[in-house]
Amino acid sequence: MKTIAANAIRLASLALAAALLPSMAWGQSATVDHWTQSEMLAKGLALTSDTAQTGSASAKLTEYPHHYTMIALRKKDGGAEIHENFADFFYVVRGKATLLTGGTLANAKTVSAGEMRGTAVEGGTRTSLAKGDVVHIPAHVAHQLLLPGGGTFIYFVVKVQEQ
Repeated sequence: MKTIAANAIRLASLALAAALLPSMAWGQSATVDHWTQSEMLAKGLALTSDTAQTGSASAKLTEYPHHYTMIALRKKDGGAEIHENFADFFYVVRGKATLLTGGTLANAKTVSAGEMRGTAVEGGTRTSLAKGDVVHIPAHVAHQLLLPGGGTFIYFVVKVQEQ
């Protein structure tokens, strides 16, 4: 009888360890984040006053061990950029834009560790983006958002560490 009880305790302990191991290994919390379309739109529109000088603004929403989320608002073209350590996933909440990817950065400068900026993407591929679209931009790929005149572009970003 002691052997059966001991085995049951061992099995229960193994089951608990198996259930907890993923969260311990990656430091993830058990919290599930959920934002509705209208909440994302409201968070994006709340950035409007922050766009006065540069034409764009963003806010980090949540940070995780190997990725983080942001909401971003653009009212004019973005600068060209390359992230050496992070991929970008964009989900378009509102508006239209043209995404330039690939090619090279004109007048490239390193602005911080793993981050390069330039004045334009030269020789890139153009992709039209509209509400509901999702795009993945791998690390090391030049990219730039171009907006139609007078447009407003709101997008949800997931930045995933790749290196």
